[in-house]
Amino acid sequence: MLISRTRVPPYLALVPICIGIFIAADDQTVVVTILPQIMRDMRLTVTELDRASWSITGYLLGYVVAMPLIGRLSDTWGYRRLFIASMAMFMLGSALVAVAPTFSWLLAARVFQAVGAGALVPVSIAMVGDLFPPGGRGVALGLIGASAEAGGVIGPLWGGVITRFLDWRWVFWINLPLGAATLIILVLLLGPGRRHIARVDYLGGGLIAVSLVLLTLGLVRLGEPDWLMAVYLAGSGVSVAAFAARQVSAADPLFPRSMFRTLTFPAANLTHLAVGAALITGMVTIPLMANTVAGLSPLEGGLRLMRLTAAMPVGAILGGLACQRMDYRIPAVVGLLLAAAGFAFMSRWGADISDPIMTVHLATAGLGFGLLIAPIALAATESVREEDRGSAAGLVTAARMVGMTIGLAALTAWGTGHFQGLVAGVPLPFAMVGETDAETQQRVLEFEQTVTQAGLAVFRRFFLIAMAVSLVGIIPAAAMAWHRRRRPP
Repeated sequence: MLISRTRVPPYLALVPICIGIFIAADDQTVVVTILPQIMRDMRLTVTELDRASWSITGYLLGYVVAMPLIGRLSDTWGYRRLFIASMAMFMLGSALVAVAPTFSWLLAARVFQAVGAGALVPVSIAMVGDLFPPGGRGVALGLIGASAEAGGVIGPLWGGVITRFLDWRWVFWINLPLGAATLIILVLLLGPGRRHIARVDYLGGGLIAVSLVLLTLGLVRLGEPDWLMAVYLAGSGVSVAAFAARQVSAADPLFPRSMFRTLTFPAANLTHLAVGAALITGMVTIPLMANTVAGLSPLEGGLRLMRLTAAMPVGAILGGLACQRMDYRIPAVVGLLLAAAGFAFMSRWGADISDPIMTVHLATAGLGFGLLIAPIALAATESVREEDRGSAAGLVTAARMVGMTIGLAALTAWGTGHFQGLVAGVPLPFAMVGETDAETQQRVLEFEQTVTQAGLAVFRRFFLIAMAVSLVGIIPAAAMAWHRRRRPP
């Protein structure tokens, strides 16, 4: 039985939801192409690039920290109401970014904007349960996943187009009419849904948010560990312990204990954690390999990555279709196998890799990651009670972001050390007394070849690690028990 009062067919009511997800996902990546303009306008030099990069990191941080709490809020406030509130918050944050007089202001506004954007994801996943009956939600979840992935793909291109004709601030001003149009369409097409009576554990939500913030701050320093990293990670551990104690003692915990009575829900979260770690490994390594050992431009590196990300929306829709016809563990396992196969192919790349083989390899991995979107969302949300769908969607979405954070931190720390170990002891090609120019040039060439081979060895290891993580993800994916007619506990 449908809970929301739709004034139109459910798939038409899904249109504004997908548009909102697309806009929010677009702003995750749009800063990549406008960052040089922001730095120039904010008078940041190249030596302050690490500070400027927080305009991206800060958005990702805000995007994930509030997801668990907002997922629970959506269960009690109503999914449509919280979608409207989240979009309004995203629009206000966009305006604050657009008028930012200083970089500190911009960074704070980006985090605020991201909280609204991140809230849209679990709320949208939960709204699918209001619009579609059990057994008919796969395609809808696939469309939501496709919208999110497409937004991330288009983001850099969108930023480049806007800044070709207008100031970078217009990238954020344009969010206001787009967001307003989305809300108008939503209100016209979708009536308010049912609200579930339950207390919201704000203390538990605050504890999990603090732990995620501290974990992120600690992991980003993993490449250059110091005492501050230890403080952040220790603080995160304390917050997690306090949250766990709160979960046990609270009468109405943030995540109702019934969610964990079956293996399906935790299995979905573990699978998404592995997916996030494997995906970020590929998304970082592909353009980095192109820009270094292959000697290509940043644009070409981005175009290579788009071969992977552009296949993900296609996989998301196919995965949704498959989930409506078969056990959703099947597309999940197939997706992980395809992702692992794609990375296995990439681990054999040389500096001269080219099309069409390169595109086939990248599209294979991208298709695999896309296939995973609907099965994981279904496993998480259909294994819990109807009144807990928002909480389930919030946690499973946050799991992927945490996996990406852990994967990126581990990649940075291990890759730097491994590369240094490979080139240790290689003499620098300084000119020597009595040496001819030809001999010097020969030693320079040999040095460059050594460094290139070391870089290739590191990148190939990255791809192999991503392959291994994808294969490990099959274990929890196989535990996502599926019963088409089963009612949640």
